[in-house]
Amino acid sequence: MSLTNINIIKHDKVSVRELFDAPLTLVSMNDETGWDNVLQDENIHRPQLALTGFTDLFTSERLQMLGNTEMYYLQSLDEDRRVQAFINIADRSVPVIMLTNNHTLEPLLLKIATDHNIAVLQTDVETTKAIHLISEFLDDKFAVQGAVHGSFVDVYGVGVLFIGRSGIGKSEIALDLIERGHRLVADDIVMFTKKRDTVLMGTGTSLVKHFMEIRGLGIIDVRQMFGIRAIRFQKRLEIVVELEDWDPNKEYDRTGLDESMREIMGVNISSIKLPIFPGKNITVISEVIALNYLLKTYGYNAPKEFADKLKEEIERRAKYKHGSDEQRHVSYFQGDEE
Repeated sequence: MSLTNINIIKHDKVSVRELFDAPLTLVSMNDETGWDNVLQDENIHRPQLALTGFTDLFTSERLQMLGNTEMYYLQSLDEDRRVQAFINIADRSVPVIMLTNNHTLEPLLLKIATDHNIAVLQTDVETTKAIHLISEFLDDKFAVQGAVHGSFVDVYGVGVLFIGRSGIGKSEIALDLIERGHRLVADDIVMFTKKRDTVLMGTGTSLVKHFMEIRGLGIIDVRQMFGIRAIRFQKRLEIVVELEDWDPNKEYDRTGLDESMREIMGVNISSIKLPIFPGKNITVISEVIALNYLLKTYGYNAPKEFADKLKEEIERRAKYKHGSDEQRHVSYFQGDEE
């Protein structure tokens, strides 16, 4: 299976109603007014200059956040100027205004917002934290998503995606890994979301969840069969293992010195092509792939270590012109009386 034809999904708008799924408590100040309005930008705008009358660079399609600075400025104005300052925002069809630090709008300003069909939401979170939480939420909602056919497993904490032709055994390998104590993220269809331009987070679909199809057996529910320990809902993708049928005429990597990378949705992911044939223990090899990735992550590269030792040995033999025979690892065998 190729990863060049991924079904890409990109949302270009988020409704105000969806903001209530964000990881902070929100309270509507004007019932359900404006809940069907949409945000067309994941960035947040603090309309400080707009309140003073400068609206040339006003980004009306964003969430407008009013914190201490904006609210204290409004309170410093007399009523007529305060109303005019607020109308500078309301007249530009903003979808939602969010008040932080438990601030409230006085009835006159709240009525203006309601008359303009603007949702007014309140949170008790302070402004800096609210910006962070809402930004993370909107970044996820507007993020590029892609559907990939494969099996995604957490192996020793490493997110490993198995891909390959239909029927090659991706699900069976995932099932064997689960039985050995590893955790299934998704099978058959894996949904990946691009986070912060360098990270791909994977999960299952709302329909399939942690069900698996095993040819000859049928559909099984991994969560019910193996328990909560055998699953996880999301995981970062770190390695792609492409399973392919063994081809005796093809040259396969035997050293691992040249790390192969695969670009998925604009993110470079470590990639391994794994030839398979009957009797080959792919499960154990998959565990070794994950452990080797962890070693590299923590600074140990086995192929490079071996290459360095080989180079040293070649230089030693060239220098001393002897010792060409292979040397045993143990220089002296002690007695073994078992």
